[in-house]
Amino acid sequence: MSNTVFCRKYQKELPALAFPPLPGKQGQEIQASVSRKAWEEWQALQTRLINEKHLNMLNPEDRAYLMEQMQRYMDNETTDQAEGYVPPTQA
Repeated sequence: MSNTVFCRKYQKELPALAFPPLPGKQGQEIQASVSRKAWEEWQALQTRLINEKHLNMLNPEDRAYLMEQMQRYMDNETTDQAEGYVPPTQA
């Protein structure tokens, strides 16, 4: 396995994930096409969405919603945002 991957979000070679982030074929596809940077950024957005929208990960509809948002994020499409979230200022 290479240490870099052509990231579908950033459209360039970036450091790869060390292991698939999800089980099965979907996790392998993510590992092969998403950089570590993009995955970490998605995890932060995912956490905000879960918390702000009060998603229940035991609910299949909530899980499907998150998977849709993840695909949209990785494909540089518009994603939902947590209402009221203000990103920290860049120094």
